[in-house]
Amino acid sequence: MAAPPTLWHDLRRFTPARVALGRVGNGLPTAAHLAFQAAHAAARDAVHAELDVDRLGADLAAAGLSSAIVRSACPDRRSYLVRPDLGRRLAEGASGLAAGPGIAFVICDGLSATAVQRHAAPLLARVMPALGQSGPVAIARQGRVALGDAIAAGAEAVVVLIGERPGLSSPDSLGVYLTWQPRPGRRDAERNCISNIRPEGLAIPEAAAKLLWLIAAMRRLGLTGIGLKDEQPSLGSGDAQNISSSVTAT
Repeated sequence: MAAPPTLWHDLRRFTPARVALGRVGNGLPTAAHLAFQAAHAAARDAVHAELDVDRLGADLAAAGLSSAIVRSACPDRRSYLVRPDLGRRLAEGASGLAAGPGIAFVICDGLSATAVQRHAAPLLARVMPALGQSGPVAIARQGRVALGDAIAAGAEAVVVLIGERPGLSSPDSLGVYLTWQPRPGRRDAERNCISNIRPEGLAIPEAAAKLLWLIAAMRRLGLTGIGLKDEQPSLGSGDAQNISSSVTAT
């Protein structure tokens, strides 16, 4: 076991947070200041980046998953950032996915298209085949979490993959929201969330196993949100495959 840290800078072994940066007069050292500026720029870029829908659709197709494009009521990125309410509604005249017996999957760019571009297709490539589903996956530009309720109204459940608000060390963090029996008006307390999905956070295999575990528990209890606790046991070797098999059987 490693010895506990004795100096402030030792904490850097355990966290990407900015600790023990040092000081030059009343300011930061040049290297720390430049690193902060670069991280801030990466976070801003992630917020304003546009999702490459064609590339995402191709990535899904390479995994054997079909997709369909849907539109929120936001006409552009600026509207998305200043009018959150529009990102929760379908565009006028737009239709959602036809409700079926399975779970609907929705990908929204959210506040980090970078996260969605990198992690959404690999995650669904693990989850959807385990459920015996191949799509279509709804891809929504300028979408908020609640847009999934409108897209998948009438489905058994909806899984929304969305780019999370970037931090100064995490511009590519993906979030997943699971909602039982989606319909417009569902509250956030009726959802389960898996957060910080990225290589430096929750890795995709572990995130997939957690989502499959929550889906199995959701089907058993018939609910999500505050009534569905994440009591997934610690995963060992081969546990993700076992979870996949049990969900498929359900």
